[in-house]
Amino acid sequence: MSYRKVPFVKGEFYHIYSRGNSKQKIFLDDYDRARFTHLLYLCNSISSINYRDDVVRAGINPFDYKRDSVLVSMGAWVLMDNHFHLYLAITPRSDLGEEKNAITEFIRKLLTSYAQYFNTKYKRTGGLFEGKFKATHINNDPQAKYNFSYIHLNPIKLIDSKWRANGIKDLKKAIKFLENYKWSSYLDYKGVIRPENKILDRENFLDYFQNIKDFDSEIMEWLKFGEEE
Repeated sequence: MSYRKVPFVKGEFYHIYSRGNSKQKIFLDDYDRARFTHLLYLCNSISSINYRDDVVRAGINPFDYKRDSVLVSMGAWVLMDNHFHLYLAITPRSDLGEEKNAITEFIRKLLTSYAQYFNTKYKRTGGLFEGKFKATHINNDPQAKYNFSYIHLNPIKLIDSKWRANGIKDLKKAIKFLENYKWSSYLDYKGVIRPENKILDRENFLDYFQNIKDFDSEIMEWLKFGEEE
């Protein structure tokens, strides 16, 4: 049995990320991205779900599905072309016994379900993701606050891959792009009402952003920092 260098403990916070095998794309269109966001919600439950039977054949919106107790609290998330980032904590309510860990179980369900969908759709076989998912323990407030900005600013790389090193060339363009990029929790922190709101469970995270203005200020600070550099 292999053990993780980063143990998962209740009450602690973790940055989780994984990418496609050999850096291959894992999201080829918006249908793929939508399926993954559905699974972020649906797989976060102590019970199993069959997407075809419980959602498609039932004729319901995935975000209207009534879950059992959730496994993790989701603080932030983003989907990129060949990888994703999540900011998680184990909820005090999740209890899988000593043999299973809530984060490991959630990620197992998420990646297995998505890989099955992806392989069926694109008529491929084999592993979709690159080995074990990666995890970083977030253990102090500055690190935690930075993690929110890091995750939500990831999509900027889609329009300027070297912006962190070279700075933002067009600040207004960058902000507009973030506001139109629906595949992250950025819009949820901006107060946009949408079904994806249900993915987040912020009650177990410190409220670093008491209002939208605070969130905008933090994002702008990092964007301008890159611009000045």
